[in-house]
Amino acid sequence: MTVLPRTSLEQWAVLAAVVDEGSFARAAEALNKSQSSVSYTLKCLQEQLPVDVLVIRGRRAELSEAGEVLLRRARSLIEDLRSLERLATNLAQDWEPEVRLAVDVIFPPPLLSEAMAQFVPESRSTRVQIIESVLSGGQEALLSGYADLAITHRPPPGFLGNELIRQEFVAVAHCDHPLAQSSERLTLRDLRHHRQFVVRDSGLKRKQDAGWLGAEQRWTVTHLKTSIQFVKQGLGYAWLPRLHIAEELGSGELVPLALEEGGSRQEVLSLVFADRDSAGPATRALARALQSVCQRTGP
Repeated sequence: MTVLPRTSLEQWAVLAAVVDEGSFARAAEALNKSQSSVSYTLKCLQEQLPVDVLVIRGRRAELSEAGEVLLRRARSLIEDLRSLERLATNLAQDWEPEVRLAVDVIFPPPLLSEAMAQFVPESRSTRVQIIESVLSGGQEALLSGYADLAITHRPPPGFLGNELIRQEFVAVAHCDHPLAQSSERLTLRDLRHHRQFVVRDSGLKRKQDAGWLGAEQRWTVTHLKTSIQFVKQGLGYAWLPRLHIAEELGSGELVPLALEEGGSRQEVLSLVFADRDSAGPATRALARALQSVCQRTGP
């Protein structure tokens, strides 16, 4: 019976990084290692296994069929180990020194400010990193382990979340815009000939689109505030979260478009833990503050 040398989780983590980043060079940068170190680690991993995990196609190294199966299992073990390490750190320190919160930009800023103010008395000087995200950005922050907590419109596969707040998106334009001046019900055909503003997905690997994207003239921006500003200038129209433009709607500066259908839509934002079991007291305190503020606001 042949006894094979043992592989290490670090070797599998390097393989996962090469696959996720798409090249040895980018994996080395992500891992803060030299490219030669990454190559040597994978060479050792391959020598310790009875099957090839990588195959060379052209100038690229890709996973073999066996490699895909093995890496899928290895990812689960790597995440278990990281979870164990996070739990040990929290147990030793009692209170984590930093909490990383990914927040979808459609979450109302006043509610976020109120929740953070409520968190301060309990925070024990805990540092907070707030990662502003759009669409799949929050999901990637959870999947990559970069966020401890996320407010996202859709929990990623393998995660569960609790509904936090519902956001209504309304199709709007400036009161002087031709679409707002129409005396007839508008159809999607009417919208096609006017400029639409959409916010770019901040995710890098799982990009998503949301809402109707049929305008011939479409401008894509990085932040929701930019889209709101452009609409206020009369440059076009957009579906915007009602709570973000309540003042402009109240004053009549922005006007909901009289669409035959689809003039508004609902998005549910959920609060998702990266790992509820190993979440420290600071992460849990911040989650309670967010839930408390949103419960008082109502759906």
